[in-house]
Amino acid sequence: MSAWPDARILELFNIDVPIVLGPMAGAAGVDLAIAVARAGGLGSLPCAMLNAEQIRQQVEQFRAAVRAPINLNFFCHTPPQPDPEREARWRAHLAPYYAEFGIDPNAQAPAANRAPFDETTCAVVEVLRPEVVSFHFGLPAPELLARVKATGAKVISAATTVEEARWLEARGVDAVIAMGNEAGGHRGMFLATTIESQVGTFALVPQVVDAVKVPVIAAGGIGDGRGVAAAFALGASAAQIGTAYLLSPEAKTSAIHRAALKQATDADTALTNLFTGRPARGIVNRLMREIGPMSPLAPAFPTAGGALAPLRAKTEPTGSGDFINLWSGQAGRFAAEAPAEAITRRIAAQALERLG
Repeated sequence: MSAWPDARILELFNIDVPIVLGPMAGAAGVDLAIAVARAGGLGSLPCAMLNAEQIRQQVEQFRAAVRAPINLNFFCHTPPQPDPEREARWRAHLAPYYAEFGIDPNAQAPAANRAPFDETTCAVVEVLRPEVVSFHFGLPAPELLARVKATGAKVISAATTVEEARWLEARGVDAVIAMGNEAGGHRGMFLATTIESQVGTFALVPQVVDAVKVPVIAAGGIGDGRGVAAAFALGASAAQIGTAYLLSPEAKTSAIHRAALKQATDADTALTNLFTGRPARGIVNRLMREIGPMSPLAPAFPTAGGALAPLRAKTEPTGSGDFINLWSGQAGRFAAEAPAEAITRRIAAQALERLG
């Protein structure tokens, strides 16, 4: 018999502790997924910035290291149509920074490296057969979703409103991630359009629990056992945790990002669209302070970062985080410089103690 008051997620994913690693594209990779899985949680591999061969290699590395289920995470955004006028306005807005650092204002921007789930990645899932497949920004086309489910994978996705949670359940997800405003990185919003009214985690979770029959995974601002226990008290069956792992040795967090996390307070993050074109929570830096964290000029996701790339290339080697995204949730102070396996075990033990 499980010591946890709600074992639905444990049984659904065949894991020992109800902790899901937040699939943080750029900061999380196979080493972090392995460490969390070794502690009994669900290891997640962010795939939106990987090609098919990289996904295959990392899944093989995971399988060789640990006998545990794996969660492959994909984005479901619609690639934007080219908009040269908007791009030009965005570059003009950034022109003073180009001038400051002696950068050619016409420097070629790299192509966006966040790809949506498509035929190619679906074929990869069919070959690799992960136990869990999670999506961000909704769900893929019905025919692709049907193929994923046909592999036997459990499907989950993030909701930022009750409406989104009901939409996901109606389309057959096995669990819903209730993602609150406190969460780091990109909002999972896909029906909601305004960030100003986004609900906090501990207001959202019980409302989603009441609205759907599938298990709910709480996400956002959870970084220790107290948060996990609180999520259970509100009806969640598990917690998704990301920021708490960003200082672990297994995370791919850069030295600049690590330094910013160590110095950040609870009031030092904001939602911003400057770096990708979609709202995401990160630590406030020079760019966010000077032009404001949200700008209507930022091109559509994921292309906004192209014009920032020359600025990043110029300043990052000097140790500056002025023009790079420093994703973090509001509970950044819970990030620990400890192995991810130990972090997972500690959080689970703390939660069980509080749950009695």
